[in-house]
Amino acid sequence: MARMLSRIRKLFRPQVTAADDGGLPRPRVVPRGEHGITPSRISPAARRVLEGLHEAGFRACLVGGGVRDLLLGREPKDFDVTTDATPEQVRKLFRSARIIGRRFRIVHVRFGREIVEVATFRANDPDAVNTDADGRIISDNVYGTIETDALRRDFTVNALYYDHADGSVLDFAGGMADLEAGRLRLIGDPDVRFREDPVRMLRAVRFAAKLGFVIEPAVQEAIFRQAPMLEGIAPARLFEEVLKLFHAGYAVETFEQLRHYGLFRYLFPMTDALLDEEEQGFPHMFAIRALENTDRRINAGKPVTPAFLFAVLLWEPLRARAQALQEEGLPEAQALQAAASEVLAEQSRHISIPRRFSLPMREIWLLQARLRQTRGKRPFRTLEQPRFRAAYDFLCLRAQAGEQELEPLCQWWTRFQEVDEAERERMTRGAGGGKKKSRRRRPRKRRGGTRKPAES
Repeated sequence: MARMLSRIRKLFRPQVTAADDGGLPRPRVVPRGEHGITPSRISPAARRVLEGLHEAGFRACLVGGGVRDLLLGREPKDFDVTTDATPEQVRKLFRSARIIGRRFRIVHVRFGREIVEVATFRANDPDAVNTDADGRIISDNVYGTIETDALRRDFTVNALYYDHADGSVLDFAGGMADLEAGRLRLIGDPDVRFREDPVRMLRAVRFAAKLGFVIEPAVQEAIFRQAPMLEGIAPARLFEEVLKLFHAGYAVETFEQLRHYGLFRYLFPMTDALLDEEEQGFPHMFAIRALENTDRRINAGKPVTPAFLFAVLLWEPLRARAQALQEEGLPEAQALQAAASEVLAEQSRHISIPRRFSLPMREIWLLQARLRQTRGKRPFRTLEQPRFRAAYDFLCLRAQAGEQELEPLCQWWTRFQEVDEAERERMTRGAGGGKKKSRRRRPRKRRGGTRKPAES
């Protein structure tokens, strides 16, 4: 990383304001061999798309996070391509291509398990963009040039283009300088850009946490002002954004920044209210412990599931509601069931959680009560539950976060999984205070009373 930043420092010169006759920015061109990006560092699928477009006579460039990460010496998660070919032209070039999107149509080109996203250069004509009363972009299928496309990018560090034709990097907005400074800066007026798409506020937090960059003060102030705009974002879209936020390997830092900028309350309002009541109490520590665990698993290449993440982030609202229902006289199991339905229904107004994740969440929550049952055959049945391991991890995280009374129970289940069948039988008898005494059956009475002996 230090070597790549040193190379960027050598490349950086004071930005000169220059524009062509149409008022569009002229890029600073960093030639091949001076920026560290080579074709071998680009995925084979992305190279095939670039080469296919170039051979067909179209301009083709890598853009966005892939270029940014390569310049920083990181391994890009994916590669995006931009071109002057229309979506229909791109689809004709690649058999595995599919046009998607409504607000702005793009093409997904699939090569095996990898998908390369291809977008046509966008125009920068405000009159050609459809917006709602709040300034949010509704549709934007107007095509332009690479210069106009650069102005439509969100952050300067994402407006760097790698031109396949000559291997140069094109910098239209001072992104190279911002990479060197570790600064996250928006292109244009931050308030306007956030009103166009409020999700950009979540992207700002995600990039700052991932890259370790500082968000420019003007952008920070705009986030505080525009945060309520997130209420107008579709719940299904926010679900995808939350996964990007917390499943990138930087979940703890992301969580803290979301709380700092007042964005978390628009994602998980019920949880945020409880966090405000106990800033450093159990709800906060439970979230931190779970997110630390998520980061460890992701950075170790292990799988994670959204069900566990959402079960953690909604546990405190669920428990508070279940406790209230129990105080009204509802049995624990029924209280948990009813509370789960209420909490999930309320949360769906903000983030839409697909059924394939909400059902496992319910199972994890309901198993918390069953894990307290360590007598007889119940532990054996609990161990066979499909969500047992997730529920067990959940229980132990609760103990680590401050519910110390659960620590012996966590240890009991840890041992129960490790020992053989005979020892498990002993543990389940021991939990009840020893082997149950067998009840002696009383002799059955015959009908009609006692039979008299026969007379001799």
